[in-house]
Amino acid sequence: MIWLIAIIFSYFFFALASLGDKVVLSGSSEPKSYTFFVGIFSILAVLMIPFINFGVPQGLVWVWIILGAFFYVLGLYYFFDAIEKFDVSKILPTVGAIQPIFIALVSFLFWGGEVMKGSEIIAFIILLIGSILISIEKNYKLTKASLKVSLLASLFFSLDVIFSKLVFVEISFWEGFIWIKIVSFIFVLTLLFDKSFRKEIFKTERKISKKTSAIFLSAQVFGGLATVLQSWAIALVPIAYLAIMNAMKGIQYVFLFIMVILVSFFFPKILKENISKKVIIQRVIAIILIVIGFAVLVL
Repeated sequence: MIWLIAIIFSYFFFALASLGDKVVLSGSSEPKSYTFFVGIFSILAVLMIPFINFGVPQGLVWVWIILGAFFYVLGLYYFFDAIEKFDVSKILPTVGAIQPIFIALVSFLFWGGEVMKGSEIIAFIILLIGSILISIEKNYKLTKASLKVSLLASLFFSLDVIFSKLVFVEISFWEGFIWIKIVSFIFVLTLLFDKSFRKEIFKTERKISKKTSAIFLSAQVFGGLATVLQSWAIALVPIAYLAIMNAMKGIQYVFLFIMVILVSFFFPKILKENISKKVIIQRVIAIILIVIGFAVLVL
């Protein structure tokens, strides 16, 4: 299961990127403009072109590339818009709970009989519960408004996974990955047509410290590595395991939980988190569930 190793490392780097995002977004940065700058970095994928057999796709695969890129950018937009309007503790658990379910449903529509069966369903449920439990904060409260925007973000991210898989079925991983990122970059640029969005991105009073810039760039490097590994895992994973792979997102929160504790302890000026005994017990139970889910999946 090479895809399993790839997705675990992917979630590790996503945790590092999330830690950087947590520090940057706790300051004066706006989540919508953050979407723009995160998306812009996708063009760096073209740096791989000289090292691979790169060509121009033909036929229907272009539809999958365009749809995959479109839903990725749309998912980013609604996700960051959600955490601007609502506390991140309300959004992460909801998106984490809904997205694997969407992927399972859409996978069934595309591939029917190739989706989860038997022990795979049990592993999916256990991993999903563990992932939700580890991401829920003490002040979590679901509202109609937060659910609506979380549903949209989850749906778009799920469709991105499905259409990316369709691309990787048709063409090589690196070729598909680069084309998806090129088209994503183009879609991100279209955000500049929105006057209010453009004003927010380029407003003159924006002041970013060297420390914040360094953290942001580091987060993007880690996020880039995570995205490559996640996309590679999507390319490798059997269709029946697509939803399971997404339900493993709790691994990211395990890594993030450990990282936040370490940073809070050693570098309290950068990030300070007060973690109660109740939260620690909740996280430990979640980690146990995730381990059990892995055992059911692998054994």
